Amino acid sequence: MRLAGPVRIIVVILTVGLTWILAGIMLGTQNGFPRVQQILGDPRPRRYKCGLPQPCPDKHLAFRVVSGAANVIGPKICLEDKMLMSSVQNNVGRGLNIALVNGVNGELIEAKCFDMWEGDVSQLMNFLRPLHEGTLVLLASYDDPATKMTEDARKLIGELGSTSSKDVAFRDSWVFVGAKGVQDKSPFEQLIKNSKSTNKYEGWPEAVELEGCVPQRTLDLE
Repeated sequence: MRLAGPVRIIVVILTVGLTWILAGIMLGTQNGFPRVQQILGDPRPRRYKCGLPQPCPDKHLAFRVVSGAANVIGPKICLEDKMLMSSVQNNVGRGLNIALVNGVNGELIEAKCFDMWEGDVSQLMNFLRPLHEGTLVLLASYDDPATKMTEDARKLIGELGSTSSKDVAFRDSWVFVGAKGVQDKSPFEQLIKNSKSTNKYEGWPEAVELEGCVPQRTLDLE
């Protein structure tokens, strides 16, 4: 009976100590105290305009272009953290989704979609032919980008800096960023071919995504 008190004290001490050790193992400790960042969770990596992992340098515009996924999920076109085209905006559709942007200030000029399955390709031609020098062209495919494409339409898009316009075919996934008057081929382009052996979806390849920083055009001063 005389030992009951000391034994009880020892048991309490051991219980508290074991609880503290277990808490330290589960939460992580620093100097004997649980670390707050472990309890709250590590902070997420910082994201920049349009979700880019790094900020763009000065006088550059941040962009992200994502093609549609099969004929279910619509494409997205983002510039400088502004969603120019998306299903939420209710301004995308089957075929080619194209946003025209002022290359100097990054302001949206016009955004339209062109049905390349059963639409009129002349509407696409009339949309692209009158562009002013330096106008940025951001393009994302959805479902089928090529059935109604003609050689003249492919050439016109090629003059904007595209190298894939001549090869894009039925249900390919295609994204592209170019400009009117570009001297060289655009580095901003991705194409995934429709192939039964590699398609992610039944009848369609996976969506393709493009992100980066495009230089702003400077005004020519006389």
